[in-house]
Parts: sequence; C-alpha cells; structure tokens
Amino acid sequence: MLTRERMYQAIVEKDPSFEGSFITAVKTTGIFCRPTCTARKPKLENVEFFNTTAEALKKGYRPCKVCCPLERNGETPAFVKDVLQTLQADPSRKFKDGDLLERGIEPSKIRRWFLKNHGITFHAYQRMFRINTAFKKIQEGEPVTAAAFDTGYESLSGFGDSFKSVFGMSPANSRQQQVINITRLETPLGTMFACAVEQGVCLLEFTDRKILGTELKALSKSLNAHIIPGHNRHFPQLQQELDEYFAGTRQQFTVPLFTPGTAFQQSVWNLLQTIPYGATRSYKGQAVALSRPEAVRAVAAANGMNRISIIIPCHRVIGEDGNLTGYGGGIFRKKWLLDFEREHAERS
Repeated sequence: MLTRERMYQAIVEKDPSFEGSFITAVKTTGIFCRPTCTARKPKLENVEFFNTTAEALKKGYRPCKVCCPLERNGETPAFVKDVLQTLQADPSRKFKDGDLLERGIEPSKIRRWFLKNHGITFHAYQRMFRINTAFKKIQEGEPVTAAAFDTGYESLSGFGDSFKSVFGMSPANSRQQQVINITRLETPLGTMFACAVEQGVCLLEFTDRKILGTELKALSKSLNAHIIPGHNRHFPQLQQELDEYFAGTRQQFTVPLFTPGTAFQQSVWNLLQTIPYGATRSYKGQAVALSRPEAVRAVAAANGMNRISIIIPCHRVIGEDGNLTGYGGGIFRKKWLLDFEREHAERS
C-alpha cells in the first residue's frame, strides 16, 4: 500500500517507475498531474491522490497542460504523427525550420520531442530515415542509383559516403545483410518499441526499459542484422492484437513470434506461454514444470532475457511468497497487468 508520504516523495523526485500507479491533484489550483510532472511541486497538505484520472475528474479537477495526464503515457503528439506520415509517404522530403513553421510547428518543440524519445534531433532523424529507407529499397532489389535518388540524395558519391558511415559497407555490398524493422506502438501503459523480421515479431519492450539498448544490440548481433525504422508485415496484426488485449477482448495472441536464444531459454519462454490468462506461477513452479527444480535462478534469468513482453507473459511469474518481483517494465506495470487480467478473467 502506497502511503501519502511515499507518493509525495515520488512526485518530488519525478520518479517514472510510479507512472500509472496514482494521480496527483492539487487543491489550490484544481489541477491533476502525472507523478512525473515537471511543474512546480505543491505542499503535501495541498495534495490529494487518486488511483485514476477518472476519479480526479469526478472530483472536479482539470488535467494539467504540462504533463497531459489524459494522454497515453509517451504517446506521439498529433503534430509529430502528421510529419512522420508525410515522411513515410515521401522519404525524399526534407523538412527545414521554415517548413515546420508553415505547419504551425515550433522547431524547438519537435526537436525536444525527438531528443527525449529518440535521443537525436529531428533533422538527424530525417537523415537516418532517408538512409534507412534507401537501405530497405536496396534490400528489396531496387538498383542503388534509383534508391539514392528516390530518397532525396543529389549525388551517388554523397549517398555512398553516408551509407558507409552508417552501415560500414558500400550500398552494393549490403544486399546480403539482414534487416530488423522497428516501430513505436502506443499502449495504455506507455509507448513500446516493436521489432520484427520475416519470421515474426522478435522484440516488444517498453521504451523506458533500462536494458533496451543492450537487448537491441544483442538482437542485431545474433541475427547479423541492422535495425532500421520501417514497416513490417507483422506490425499491423501486432498492433491490432495489443489493442484488443488492452480492451479486455483478447486473452491469447496469434501474431507470429521469432525468439532466438539458447535451448534452455526457448524452453522457459515456451513454458511462459502456457500460464493461463489471469493466473500466476512462481519461479519455483516454473522450474518444477521444466523438471529442473534446482534451476530456479536459471529460470529467473531466462525470464529476464525475454524480449517479447506481454505476449510471452513473464509478468505472470511471481515470487514463492507472492511478491511481485523482477519485471523489466517496472513493478507498477506488472501489478497493472496482473490486476487487469484477473479482473477480465473473472468477468469471462
């Protein structure tokens, strides 16, 4: 049970691990916020805490304009979606500050969003998007010259230099290189990155997972592949099934998965998918089910190496004493998922 003092400490520290756990409402202003809101912090005696935004709204509080608590955590703003859709339709398009201003977009605003969510500026993103699009075109059999000019490059030499600096090889030698597509997906628990190859989805993680960078590097190395933004035929099905899951209308996933790993890891991940929706199993129970009762630590380690959260439900594994432990997406998400599944399992 979270105390008032602990929740207040969380908002003072703007601790992201408490996102989704509670809502902060300020009596003196009539506004409610996320735990991570950057606005000036009120005194504890002026704060009221709620479990959901609905509760705050019913008490007459208004959503904060700084942290936008009614929006999905990390959701891509409409103005960014519009620009990204334009780039997707025409990869040769180059947005300059003047182009953004004509659309009513402050360049510094979109720059800050890309730095926060991608670690690069918007202009750097555009450059990466163009070279990645060209890479995919070459992979699909398009001539190097056509791929270069279709994506807005004005000279083959400039294209070749940019290509080598990113991929470490010439465009002509890249046809044998595998590709892992990556995209952003929005969920009620925050933004997720999804990766997929021809065989199926190979990664689904929350964007704030601490070891996400390590996971992406390991995946790229194990498949000898470059990770590039782009469409994959498995993404629409993945998005649809996730939407249905969070709407409470789907309990099993059918989207194809591709999970490279050791034989032991594969056995653990396969076993995870046998834990019923709305149920839990202990790490010890997992080890016993594998006929390896002595391998509790190894099972826990394999759980932690699962790259496909929610679909391969490692959130359903708990400690022997019932404690919620060891979830890379954050304990608050694990609790939310288990409570959500339990509620909908009981209804059905």
